[in-house]
Amino acid sequence: MPHNLSKGTPTGQPEPQAFKGYVATVTLYADRAEIKRKFMGKMTGARDSVIPLRDVIKVLSKEPTRLMNGYVQLATEQDRGRLVVATAEAEKAIANNSRTVMFTWNQRETYAAYLAAVTAGIHAQGGTPFG
Repeated sequence: MPHNLSKGTPTGQPEPQAFKGYVATVTLYADRAEIKRKFMGKMTGARDSVIPLRDVIKVLSKEPTRLMNGYVQLATEQDRGRLVVATAEAEKAIANNSRTVMFTWNQRETYAAYLAAVTAGIHAQGGTPFG
């Protein structure tokens, strides 16, 4: 049987991409993001989640620094009320959100790659990632 050397899956969809964040791993598919958390990642109340990219209304992000972790949050309608608040409580709510993946300073390249891939994926689904 001949090998299929074409890129992507048999259906023509791109291969899923995995990005390892701080206590969570996100696998990005053409139509969704699946976030799996380690036990410590679930201690804050965040859970494993599957986010259809068509449901994302805005991508919130903060680049990691040497002093502060960064994050990428795929905000959906469930987050709409929280998008206008810009306080320390809001930052805590973002970190505890099941649709957020945190990144440390040492993971900044992974942060940038995930942010680029997920915004491209949302755009490909017809969305506007930056609201």
